[in-house]
Amino acid sequence: MSVALELRGLTRVFNRGGADATTALAGIDLVLEAGDFVTLIGSNGAGKSTLLRCITGHETLDSGRIVLDGADITGLPVHRRAGRIGRIAQDPRESSCASMSIAENLAMATLRGQSRGFGRAVTASRRGRFRDLLAETGLGLEDRMEARMGTLSGGQRQAVALLMATLAEPGLLLLDEHLAALDPRAAGMVMALTASRIAVHRLTSIMVTHDMQAAIAWGDRLVMMHAGRVVLDVRGAEKSALTVPGLVERFRAASGAALASDRALLTL
Repeated sequence: MSVALELRGLTRVFNRGGADATTALAGIDLVLEAGDFVTLIGSNGAGKSTLLRCITGHETLDSGRIVLDGADITGLPVHRRAGRIGRIAQDPRESSCASMSIAENLAMATLRGQSRGFGRAVTASRRGRFRDLLAETGLGLEDRMEARMGTLSGGQRQAVALLMATLAEPGLLLLDEHLAALDPRAAGMVMALTASRIAVHRLTSIMVTHDMQAAIAWGDRLVMMHAGRVVLDVRGAEKSALTVPGLVERFRAASGAALASDRALLTL
């Protein structure tokens, strides 16, 4: 398998030199092969969301190197990375534009990372493609393409955001607690769509979650962080054999820290 993402020595310290200095990333080394679907969990303040934000360029590294599909993107600004990285945030409102229609949001995603004149983005051919994509959700959104995103429910909006993030088959898909703000039914629908899009397009993906059962059930690799470091990295049969109590025990053994409860494994 070819290497899709290479993270070498990533460090990020907030308020460096101050009394409240916090090390969010303490020399992260992580390599993802093409098609890896990683679930990422860890303790409060482990650095999970900071890691994703450094990959997208929304946070600046203090040191380290990020290589995506063989290209060093460490110094690139956010907009230069956008065409290569799909991202969905926890808040359904963050990954799309509320005042634009579903079709316009999908068109915007189609042209992400390109020089564009947006006025002619929603073409007839694209509209047909968008209809087919929206039909995959099973939500009837293919008949509501002119509806503004702000009128959709959280689950509907997150489903469209997922289509937007994967439309151009990015080199990397980052899911930062994208189910956390949804009710159980909507979360189940969005997760099923997520798994389908990742599998069909063989997307290299990292999914941050606070739900240890979900981290075990989904993906082919599980990575655990604590205090800015990777403390556990399992895949294959070893991952499949994990249980929630076993995972908690592995966390204690790997980190040297005790959890007050299973729910202590929460995202930032």
